Amino acid sequence: MYNKSLRQLSDSLQKKELSSVELTQYFLARIKRLDTSLNSVITLNESAALVAAEQADKQLQNGLGGLLTGIPLLHKDIFCTEGLRTSSGSKMLDNFIAPYTATTVQQLQQSGAVMLGKTNMDEFAMGSSNETSFYGGVKNPWDLQRVPGGSSGGSAAAVAARLAPLASGTDTGGSIRQPAAFCGITGIKPTYGRVSRYGMIAFASSLDQAGAMAKSSEDAAIMLQAMSGFDPKDSTSVDRPVDDLLQNIGRSLKGVRVGLPKEFFTEGLDSDVCEKVTEAIDVLKSAGAIIKEISLPNINLSVPAYYVVAPAECSANLSRFDGVRYGYRCDEPKDLEDLYKRSRGEGFGDEVKRRIMMGAYVLSAGYYDAYYKKAQQVRRLIQQDFVKAFEEVDIIASATAPSVAFKAGEKTDDPVSMYLSDIFTIGVNLAGLPGMSVPCGFVDQMPVGLQLIGNYFDESRLLNVGHQYQQMTNWHDMIPTGFGQE
Repeated sequence: MYNKSLRQLSDSLQKKELSSVELTQYFLARIKRLDTSLNSVITLNESAALVAAEQADKQLQNGLGGLLTGIPLLHKDIFCTEGLRTSSGSKMLDNFIAPYTATTVQQLQQSGAVMLGKTNMDEFAMGSSNETSFYGGVKNPWDLQRVPGGSSGGSAAAVAARLAPLASGTDTGGSIRQPAAFCGITGIKPTYGRVSRYGMIAFASSLDQAGAMAKSSEDAAIMLQAMSGFDPKDSTSVDRPVDDLLQNIGRSLKGVRVGLPKEFFTEGLDSDVCEKVTEAIDVLKSAGAIIKEISLPNINLSVPAYYVVAPAECSANLSRFDGVRYGYRCDEPKDLEDLYKRSRGEGFGDEVKRRIMMGAYVLSAGYYDAYYKKAQQVRRLIQQDFVKAFEEVDIIASATAPSVAFKAGEKTDDPVSMYLSDIFTIGVNLAGLPGMSVPCGFVDQMPVGLQLIGNYFDESRLLNVGHQYQQMTNWHDMIPTGFGQE
């Protein structure tokens, strides 16, 4: 049951071979039994999930519903959910019950999906390892001594351990793709503006984008289809029709031009990871894809540009958490200044404080032009490199991360080393492009991810390339030891 595809589960529900209530109970039981070692789920939604499952069963009994009707899923705890805690992995919002529901969550609910609960994450989505969460780090199901990646590490670990067929994530600099690679699942970040950001707690508003995490490319396509669309409540939402993301699933790869950026296949990339990615590219070539070396000359500037832009936006977004309106409030403040200082000082963790301070510095009057303005200019150069590259190729391929998942605690004292684990993913966010990671092998018994980058609003092609690769390999079907049991 736990390793069935989304289509197989949907077929079983449509044929009345099992009910949504039974399926929901099954995955709730797996979470209770198996997540004690992972810490991937921080809030269960058990009673409401069973009510939603009953409603889905009524729809199915009447011959209604679609592919997602009655399917259980998990949401990253960055999406507001009315009546259920939304913590963003922080002490600051540990007691926050949202008065409304994020558009993305609503759309999936309207598709008939059943929310099992909320997943653990790096505090306010700031981290690459899921070690900054107020609720403790998430463990990688392939090796409990290693990190699952971040910030969507809870969602990635839960899907990898088959605690749910699907999970939502958000990606600001690789936070869907990098944990998907570390945990051996499929994760896609769509084009910026494709999915509503309304009700998604903001980290860096010009970079954040919600996406889908699943076992396979086809499962991710089904989920992303339901999540996508224009939202008048989100000023960054793009008002354009959503393509049928399943329309091209199954289309031949013959003639598809795949670009390999030479800058991504140099020093810094683990040689064993490079070998697995090269083998994956050979699979695409055997299916008829045309492989071509390309250049993204300014891509090496993406990490420094990102770590100016993202902290600047985070320092502005997190100014709302002041101990006055909602969230953590210090005890017995002496005056308003003391309230602000202690509420923020006690409510934020070290990594969040670090980024707020960096952001406030680069936005300050004396340094704005030297840092923030310059980073935005570099960002435009990176975006133009991608635009030029897509005149020559249809898809860009690389490793998702420079290494496999590292051990917990290995990089916590070296923030720069931690930041560099996103070196291959950050440019995609700066340019606002869609990108995904699919599992492509193992190194030292840990999963390796193949990153596929598409042109603007070309998620359909991207998902088909991932799907065709998965038709020729079985890496996405692999389950971590100890989690392959009913």
